[in-house]
Amino acid sequence: MDKQTTIDAFKDGISPSRVEGHLGLDNVHFHYPTRPDQQIFKGVSVAIKPSQTVALVGPSGCGKSTIIALLERWYDALEGKATIDKYDIRDLQLNNIRQHMALVGQEPILFDISIGDNIRYGVPDGQTVDQEQVIAAARAANIHDFVMSLPQGYDTRVGDKGSQLSGGQKQRIAIARALIRDPKILLLDEATSALDSESEKLVQEALDKARAGRTTVVIAHRLRTIQDADLILVVKDGAIIESGRHYELIALGGLYSELCKKQNLEVTH
Repeated sequence: MDKQTTIDAFKDGISPSRVEGHLGLDNVHFHYPTRPDQQIFKGVSVAIKPSQTVALVGPSGCGKSTIIALLERWYDALEGKATIDKYDIRDLQLNNIRQHMALVGQEPILFDISIGDNIRYGVPDGQTVDQEQVIAAARAANIHDFVMSLPQGYDTRVGDKGSQLSGGQKQRIAIARALIRDPKILLLDEATSALDSESEKLVQEALDKARAGRTTVVIAHRLRTIQDADLILVVKDGAIIESGRHYELIALGGLYSELCKKQNLEVTH
């Protein structure tokens, strides 16, 4: 609580009115401030093109979530840089650039207010949205029909931390909250890993729709959810050891192929 942050979200910087969706890490070296002896990245580079879906896979603790943390600028690279549309992220006005992004995590945080208000919670300060936009986001997130089946519809309170809803329902409301921002960059951190297979199917359909026209970075534990990604990056011990599409990586016969075998995924090509 007493620690002074080195990143000032209110500092002036470049404020692009629109974002193309280029993302990158350029020769990044990084360790977390509280663990200086635990080097996470030693010269990692990543290049993500606009509207691409890029999946990050690999064992726990290998650095997948750290890539998202650097792109969101929760931390700064110690050497090298994180980039958005070729700008060094440190040169951008932070609130502005985060308005072009949305993150859906593994554990959605809902508040004890109505479903409609939980979805509106994603709207940046100063913007207003009408009910039609709330419904459009809910439709895109595969949750509208469920909401309309409730006696109070969008005015239904979700309970403390969303306790009145199932995991899949909470996650789809969290996706609607992300989509109402109409972000150019969508970050998904194991967004289906805590769900049962039926809920996962509904949430995965919502995510597949949500990816259209957006630059999407997906951290995935269940590899079947990212087989159609434009690019899969295999991360191990803070380095990207393999990259390519699903069948290219299967053909390599490396770590990705091993992970697929462990999950009983199709490994013929």
